[in-house]
Amino acid sequence: MLRTPLAFPLVALFFITAPQLSAAEPASILLWPQGAPGSEGKTAEEAVEVTRSGERNVTQVHKPSLTPYLPPAGKANGVAIVIAPGGGHSKLCVDHEGHNLARWLADHGTAAFVLKYRLSREEDSTYTLEEHAVGDMQRAIRLVRSRAKEWSIDPAQVGALGFSAGGELAFMAAMQTGEGDSTASDEIERQRARPDFQCLIYPGKSGRIVVAKDMPQAFIVCGYGDRPDIAFGMAEVYLKFKEAGVPAELHIYSAAGHGFGVRDSAAGAVARWPDRLNEWLADCVLKSPRGR
Repeated sequence: MLRTPLAFPLVALFFITAPQLSAAEPASILLWPQGAPGSEGKTAEEAVEVTRSGERNVTQVHKPSLTPYLPPAGKANGVAIVIAPGGGHSKLCVDHEGHNLARWLADHGTAAFVLKYRLSREEDSTYTLEEHAVGDMQRAIRLVRSRAKEWSIDPAQVGALGFSAGGELAFMAAMQTGEGDSTASDEIERQRARPDFQCLIYPGKSGRIVVAKDMPQAFIVCGYGDRPDIAFGMAEVYLKFKEAGVPAELHIYSAAGHGFGVRDSAAGAVARWPDRLNEWLADCVLKSPRGR
């Protein structure tokens, strides 16, 4: 399904602040409790736009955070995934590209964490993709590893998943070594920031993906009806993984475009792509010694 460009008539004309979100949603965890580097002096509260379909778009993120979805006791498989929603770096589509998948993964035994990262293309933004948005992804991975024992997670099975713009954060984190600082007083900063695997869901800027032999393995999903740099681009990226000898799995859905995400209303084969992800996790993450 092609994403409909946002237009005034399609958006509900009200905003809510973060504390007013659903009580059923787990409490979020600040990545930097004392304030994120680069966000000094920014005090504006997050804004949440609600569309007519009831989905939320978040803006004005100055306190990047994680919302944890942990599997029921006794069901955890030890795998964790940090999920970065898309939104063109000007907003975060946190429901169909975040919380919906996180709930599904937790129900199937995988710990999932929805990342609210800073937006480099929001109006008047002082943030950059490379330093702040990717930095938020790296900090999130470090945070999850630092609490692995508490959350019944294997610290060598922590992955990054991103939709669209969020996919850029996932592969950019995977392209860096992300070594921890063993001398840091902050336990979080001592952890590795490179994901053990990457899940790229119709990611932007596919031409920037450089695959090295030590890069984490990948699961890739996109739609045939997406724009050429994604539909063709991800096929080319898959071949890069193959040439480098890095395991990868690619699904291109013929009846899908951009932004399908995870929705209860979805129909057809593309609606079941999370099942393919779950199968891939079982085949290639849980059974494989390859991580780093």
